[in-house]
Amino acid sequence: MTVLNSPGPEIPVKTLYSKGMLNRRTFLLAPLSATLVRVVRAQSAAPGKMLLSMHQNTSAAAGYRGALEGWARAGFQYVELGAPQLAGFLENDTLPAARRVLTDLGLTPVSAATVLQDIWLPGPARAVSLEAWRKSCDQFASLGLQKIYSPSVTRRRVTADDFAATPDCIREAGEIAREYTLTAMVEFTRTSTHLATLTSSLAMIREAGHPNVRPMLDFFHFWSGLSKFEDLDLLEPGELAHAHFQDLLDTPRELINNDSRLIPGDGIAPVVRILEKLVEKQYVGALSVELFRSEYVQGDPFQVASEVRRKCEGVMRQAQVW
Repeated sequence: MTVLNSPGPEIPVKTLYSKGMLNRRTFLLAPLSATLVRVVRAQSAAPGKMLLSMHQNTSAAAGYRGALEGWARAGFQYVELGAPQLAGFLENDTLPAARRVLTDLGLTPVSAATVLQDIWLPGPARAVSLEAWRKSCDQFASLGLQKIYSPSVTRRRVTADDFAATPDCIREAGEIAREYTLTAMVEFTRTSTHLATLTSSLAMIREAGHPNVRPMLDFFHFWSGLSKFEDLDLLEPGELAHAHFQDLLDTPRELINNDSRLIPGDGIAPVVRILEKLVEKQYVGALSVELFRSEYVQGDPFQVASEVRRKCEGVMRQAQVW
């Protein structure tokens, strides 16, 4: 059996599996037709290009199925799934049904999100979070995912000892991800008392040195927080695993919150410059649009995705990554 119609020569499915390009569940359960082609293509775009994706938080009010159906109508092929949206769907349905929604709509999931307290550092919530992390890894791997992330969130004061213990925590979460053939990603967040910058997250991930843990970049957290543009030079070529794609409202920095996230091209962030730097760093993965403004979250997913696609494709063409 080979994968047909994919870029380059035909690749035996067993070869893809043995090289880690397909996880076990995808290898055993996925229909051996367009699904495998999409999974292989979702590993990366063509050299110098990137994939445009929608994050389920952007259309959270529509639920798992509603968001995906609207986005597919708008012409999206790549999506990022969220644990809350999947949990809502599973209240009345099953994981195989959730997978069928994706395959029937011709959608490829490029990443999955789960927000867990103290997952990357010691803390009172960590034991419960590790159980939830394992559950999410199991569920999303069953849907054909290969990447999963959690932001750095905690409700307590963080000390130097916590930073010293962070690499061990990263390794433990990474080991769980490896059991499901997943890449785990740490999302630094601008207001976190733990990992709030690209520099800190890179330092901790590199010290952990786990092969299944890689950094990701959220344009909003990067540009509105304490990171500097020059910090992107710290990325090693091919090191970045995933990116969230947003612009920033022109507002006093003291007033920035999730409502300050805008569609790329609508704000003041140097999104084209950042994309050009990511090309330099050989990033060819997804740009996943994650927004929280009520007009997007509560809006019609088709209309929101249509606007997002039109504006983002323009920005991506300007950066020559589309």
